[in-house]
Amino acid sequence: YFSSVPQAPADGILKLSVLSKADSDPSKVDLGVGAYRDDNGKPWVLPVVREAERRLSEDPSYNHEYMGVGGLPAFTDGAQQLIFGSSSPAIGQGRVYTIQTISGTGANMVAAVFLKQFKQPGDAAVYISKPTWGNHRSIFETAGHEVREYKYCDYATLALDIDGMLDDMRSAPRGQIFVLHACAHNPTGIDPTEAQWRQIADVMAERGHFPFFDCAYQGFATGDV
Repeated sequence: YFSSVPQAPADGILKLSVLSKADSDPSKVDLGVGAYRDDNGKPWVLPVVREAERRLSEDPSYNHEYMGVGGLPAFTDGAQQLIFGSSSPAIGQGRVYTIQTISGTGANMVAAVFLKQFKQPGDAAVYISKPTWGNHRSIFETAGHEVREYKYCDYATLALDIDGMLDDMRSAPRGQIFVLHACAHNPTGIDPTEAQWRQIADVMAERGHFPFFDCAYQGFATGDV
């Protein structure tokens, strides 16, 4: 029944992890997957995560009841405050709505399907940075979007190509969807400065583009959430 389904190509990052595990060199270091590890190469769980697990296990009201479609309110409310700030006018005015999904791929996919169904103008394409996280293209194409790229990394200087990025935003038809990495850009680690973010915001507003922020590594690049 599924004989026509082709074998998907190996994921570039996870393939490196498989090769690393198979390498017997005692001095190897796997820098592929975005996770903390100890000196023995084992996953290191953040103390704050251990504390959260402890509190959950000791909470007599904690259970595994079905949640509403939007997720756990305490979690979604906390996520809002983490991203926008507890005193955010947007939250206070009820302009922020948050839903809980299954990890980053799930969040991107839910948003991609939502935009495909409701975006205006209907022919808007999705622009992803060059390069970007490997799943971005496949997620948006699977949801039915046309996917294009905008300049991001200057490979000669290994810095942000802010001029090329802004030029691509200006030359794109009005009302396009631009996928932006809020911080710790994947895979380059190159982020705009605050001044460059203001430039990006001005051009986005000028051209009527829709900003789609993927925030996967809040605080990981600077150590400050």
